[in-house]
Amino acid sequence: MTQKTNLKKISVTAMLCALAYICMFVFKFKVSFLTFDFKDAILTVIAFLYGPIYAVVSSFLVAFIEFLSVSDTGVYGLIMNALSSAVFSATCGIIYKYRRTLLGAIFASVAAVLSMTAVMLVANIFITPFYMGVARADVAAMIPSLLLPFNLIKGIVNAAITMIIYKPITTALKKVGLSNNKTAKTDLKKFIPLALSALLLLIIAVIIILFALDGNFEIISKK
Repeated sequence: MTQKTNLKKISVTAMLCALAYICMFVFKFKVSFLTFDFKDAILTVIAFLYGPIYAVVSSFLVAFIEFLSVSDTGVYGLIMNALSSAVFSATCGIIYKYRRTLLGAIFASVAAVLSMTAVMLVANIFITPFYMGVARADVAAMIPSLLLPFNLIKGIVNAAITMIIYKPITTALKKVGLSNNKTAKTDLKKFIPLALSALLLLIIAVIIILFALDGNFEIISKK
């Protein structure tokens, strides 16, 4: 691997990390004491482009910058934030690394949703009691009504957005000479129905957040 290729990878990763950080301010969902934004979708693009290691490093970097700059949840927020993003994006990166097809990308996204949900349920059981000052049993009681649906929907939203933005981003990078990465070859005839299906899934997920989970949606949030 040449130094020029490494420089391009680092440059693209830095730009996408900056975009992931910006997403935190532009869009945000709140459900009870839980929040999420769309940055995992951007971090997953990094995973698809360069693999799981780049994804994990980027996830912790963005979470750490958020912790230093605007977070009001302290170390708890840093751990949960970084863990969620890293598991989601790295799962996509690992599977897609060995199966670089459209079907592989879809399978990777489904696996990422399930993996992230499982890991975050365990993390909530062991970490949230210290943050909220409640018994572990109280947190466990929130699993069916809040934690499980929240994390599933969070994963679905980010997976859907990834499916919508991945091809436009990679196409733009190739046009400006910042990427010659081998990605799944998806022509317009295949991309349009995929994007429309992802958009429909995204709309359904947002409706569930707003009405079934009684959540809130913020555009241009202060934090």
